[in-house]
Amino acid sequence: MTSSQNLLVLYTGGTIGMQMSESGLAPASGFEARLRAEQAAHPERPAPAWRFAELSPPIDSANMRQQHWLAMRDAIVRAVDEDGVDAVLLLHGTDTLAYSAAALSFLLLGIEVPVLLTGSMQPAGVPGGDAWPNLFGALGLLASGMAPGVHLYFAGQLLHGARASKCKSEAFDAFADHGRPRHAEHLPSLPAALHYRQPRRAVALAVQPLFPGLGAAQLRAVLDSGVEALLLECYGSGTGPADDAQILATLREARARGVVLAAISQCPQGHVEFGVYAAGSALAGVGLVSGGGMGREAALGKLFGLLGAGLPAAEVERLFTLDLCGEMAG
Repeated sequence: MTSSQNLLVLYTGGTIGMQMSESGLAPASGFEARLRAEQAAHPERPAPAWRFAELSPPIDSANMRQQHWLAMRDAIVRAVDEDGVDAVLLLHGTDTLAYSAAALSFLLLGIEVPVLLTGSMQPAGVPGGDAWPNLFGALGLLASGMAPGVHLYFAGQLLHGARASKCKSEAFDAFADHGRPRHAEHLPSLPAALHYRQPRRAVALAVQPLFPGLGAAQLRAVLDSGVEALLLECYGSGTGPADDAQILATLREARARGVVLAAISQCPQGHVEFGVYAAGSALAGVGLVSGGGMGREAALGKLFGLLGAGLPAAEVERLFTLDLCGEMAG
């Protein structure tokens, strides 16, 4: 944990850099000049030497797509491996900040520098707002030294990149560790295909929460849409409609043709343990694999990272149940 001496500030858009337009707040370029002016006005704030880059065009994070995750990953890899930066501060909108932090956690496995994501609930320059405190708080952490890997900093809290969730839509302390149980076997060594230098591709993914009344036809429509993996948000500790033979058959048929079926709990602090109830054992019996205590953001990011690396379905299923970067084990 050495202090950063050569930092990349990577700006992707989001509220932190927004300015007023005819239709309301919108992402804007030109944030580097605003950041340098603010830093010059407060030289007492610790900050490493930094260079600036932005993804073009900057976006509202509600418009986040997998292509943006891949562009962020590519920019970070180039900066680390070709330009020699020793840390990255990524500025991002809050709506999908936790999703991007989780995705990057699995796209950047094995990276030896810290990658810190932050943003704000109000644009920079709003009196009493949270933009400059979050940004300079993050710069201060990087100046003092951080562990390698992906992290999220918000409202004074440093969070694991694959364990954060947005839990408030207006308050400054909008992000928190989701607090789910952390019990899983840690992967002893990183497969070469998952190393951050290995290229990734886009992946067709879907999320389906269980709810009373979900029918096999609805589930089949999702599974027949070309998805490579389905993340099923189950009840409680991983239960579902075990008495619905059509739903079970639909899941079984999808897995037989190579669709990865993964499960998490839809309880905010739940975890999957299929063997507790017969209704859970039935889901495990048709091929669902347990995401343990992962949240939606981490489970999606993990599926994206594993399938995007070109791993076969059976290997994805195996690795999905193991802890890769602290997302499942304490």
